[in-house]
Amino acid sequence: MPKIIGSTLAEHRLQVRTRLFSALARLMDASGFDTLTMSDIAAEAGVGRTSVYNHFADKESLLIGYIEHETGQFLVDLREALDGVTDPEERLRVYIRQQMALTTTYHPAPGPDLRSIVSHDTVARLREHVREVEMLLREILADGIAAGRLPDQDVDVVVPLVHACLTGRSRLREEEGQEHAVAATEDFVLRAVGAA
Repeated sequence: MPKIIGSTLAEHRLQVRTRLFSALARLMDASGFDTLTMSDIAAEAGVGRTSVYNHFADKESLLIGYIEHETGQFLVDLREALDGVTDPEERLRVYIRQQMALTTTYHPAPGPDLRSIVSHDTVARLREHVREVEMLLREILADGIAAGRLPDQDVDVVVPLVHACLTGRSRLREEEGQEHAVAATEDFVLRAVGAA
């Protein structure tokens, strides 16, 4: 019986965290992170304010938990999409498509840049998660160079440039034109890294 209770508690905690993450995403998309309060997030999630504090000490720890969750899921999805793809150029195209399919989680929300309104420690922790994604891009580029499909280049310089291109674009809300934008971005990035 305790195993069932423990499982039920774990499932309940997971459900509450999922609701909090969804509420945070919706609110950040609508008004940015700087204007939010824990009460706003609790109300949007449909949970008591005290319940929020049982999971996260403050708004920044909730943000970190959310980014960790989203990054982890993105990495799982990205690795699945790359599984079995061996051609370096096609791997880069898959990476670009996956990045462009992201929601606002990784793209600018209304309000000030997150880095300007959260603590230095939070910025450092958020940066750690970006590095995990960057490592996959580094691997794709290094494999392309090793295979002779991409010219020799400084991957440390190229990776942030590719990410700036992918995150600097405005998010496409309409389906119309999205396919064209993805194809144009793929071509642009492939040319930028010297793909034939």
